[in-house]
Formats: sequence, C-alpha cells, structure tokens
Amino acid sequence: MSRSRLQLMQQHLQGIEEMHGGSESLLTTHVLNSAQGIPARGLTLTLSKHDACHAKWVQVSRSVTNEDGRCPGLLRGEHLTAGTFQLRFDTGDYWKKMQQESFYPYVEIVFTITDPKQKYHVPLLLSPFSYTTYRGN
Repeated sequence: MSRSRLQLMQQHLQGIEEMHGGSESLLTTHVLNSAQGIPARGLTLTLSKHDACHAKWVQVSRSVTNEDGRCPGLLRGEHLTAGTFQLRFDTGDYWKKMQQESFYPYVEIVFTITDPKQKYHVPLLLSPFSYTTYRGN
C-alpha cells in the first residue's frame, strides 16, 4: 500500500474518532461530493452565529475541509452556546476548482442549537445541481 493511501486512511479514521468524542468541538461537518463519490476536500466554509440583539450574523470561524471532506473543529476550542447558527459552504468555488459547472454558488444551512452539551454533526451531500443535509450524530 502506498504511503499516501495509508495517510488518507489514517486521516479518515482520525476524522471518525474526532466525530465520536476525540475532538474538543461539539459541532462538526462532513462534505461529500455525491456526484463523484468522493470527499469534497478543499471546500471553504464559514460558521456564523445570529446576533438577535443587532439582527445580524457574526462570523465565528472560517475553515477548509480536509482530505476526507471533514471539518471537525469548527469552534476551535470555543465553547458551544445555544442559539441560531449558519454554515455557509462556498460550493461555486469548489466546483470551479473541479472544472465543473454548478447551479448553486453557495449553500447556507441554518440550524438552532438548544442544548450546547449535545454533539451536533451537520453533513452536506453535494452535487453540481443539488444538495442534501441532515442532523447527524
């Protein structure tokens, strides 16, 4: 087995471990390119929290998916709090890098966290002309 394949497997297993308690973050995401059956690596995403007092979104973090399409540490050690959040995925740029035309320039997923002690996993299944999401665990 080649060294790069072993590294990819190791990263994948590390991502699974982080999803199941190995990460400090209680909020994770995983993006899969379902059109090609591969992880969506190198996809930029932004996490924001809604500030109800000022009626605006406040950026919490900005990140890029890893080789396995995961972004396990979205909060980078910060404590998760209750509130309304938004994950914005820059899908148009991702598809341009893949040299493919796409319909959606970005995908925004808005969700509410009521119990900040729970783990929240927000996966995105992506193709150039559709997307699906759900709350995982």
